Amino acid sequence: MKQDSTRNTTYTLDCEDYVHVVKFNPFDSGDACSLIAYGGNNSVVVGTCRFQEEDVEVEGMQYKTLRTFHHGIRVDAIAWSPETRLDALPPQIRFCTAASDRKLRLFTSDLQDKNEFKTFDGHSDYINDVVFAPKEGQEVASVSDDHTCRVWDLEGNEKAHFVLRSPGMSVCWHPEEASKLMVAEKNGTIRFYDLITQQAILSLECEQTPLMSADWCLKNTLKIGGVAGSDWLIWDTTHSSYPQDKRPVHVDRARLFRWSRVNENLFATTGYPGKTTTQLLVHHLGHPQPILTGTAAVGSGLTWHRTLPLCAVGGDHKIFFWVTEM
Repeated sequence: MKQDSTRNTTYTLDCEDYVHVVKFNPFDSGDACSLIAYGGNNSVVVGTCRFQEEDVEVEGMQYKTLRTFHHGIRVDAIAWSPETRLDALPPQIRFCTAASDRKLRLFTSDLQDKNEFKTFDGHSDYINDVVFAPKEGQEVASVSDDHTCRVWDLEGNEKAHFVLRSPGMSVCWHPEEASKLMVAEKNGTIRFYDLITQQAILSLECEQTPLMSADWCLKNTLKIGGVAGSDWLIWDTTHSSYPQDKRPVHVDRARLFRWSRVNENLFATTGYPGKTTTQLLVHHLGHPQPILTGTAAVGSGLTWHRTLPLCAVGGDHKIFFWVTEM
């Protein structure tokens, strides 16, 4: 397959530790800078970024670490809370992590003296994804290899528990309808749950396995994307329970799928870390070929900026950033 647009990273950030996961804050925190969190072998670093694409005063990229949170164990997933505010006095930083000890940890900090964390116990196997309720941020949902999706309050009490038929790989909350949750299972099924009735209301099928990652398009919530095997797949939920569009993209297996937050036709996928590099591909539904191909040394994680067509992948003591066209 011809790659017409291989390009080096637009920006690179050096980090103290191996970066297992990286996450831009998807919510407005009331500040011109974007919040970014990244997780390593035993800590989470929270910082702010500003890019020349949004501010002509900035040369390239400006980054500042706000705080390093001791975690004591490898970080596998990070979710930002919509309650995070930089414009409040004092500011509030709140996020949740999933770790290799099968626990969730909720961190709350005012970046000064108040630094609290709570541990949520219940999953009996590896946790693959975690997300906050996007409106109020009073609940957290997580999915695990233990074949469950669980919804927790901020005290760590289990509010809902859905039994899955295979490992839960991704969980997304509907941005407007607070009672709707999407869960992607490794066996190729994506189910939508109503949190009020605690029933499944709709399901989509990949017709191939393993389904490794899926995402809800926030710009058009009728669209779902995912990666299974070496393909990306797109569903239109009004149209059919089978993919409307799919394409093989990664030579080996695809690992992650993330919609851009600024354009409903723009998304990125990553392949499995090979011996040396991970391939990042940025796709536009109007183009037959990926519009950008990047490589990251043993990359992990994938995240889009809230307001720019810019995505980031973690790597060995580095975070790589790519800016693409709309």
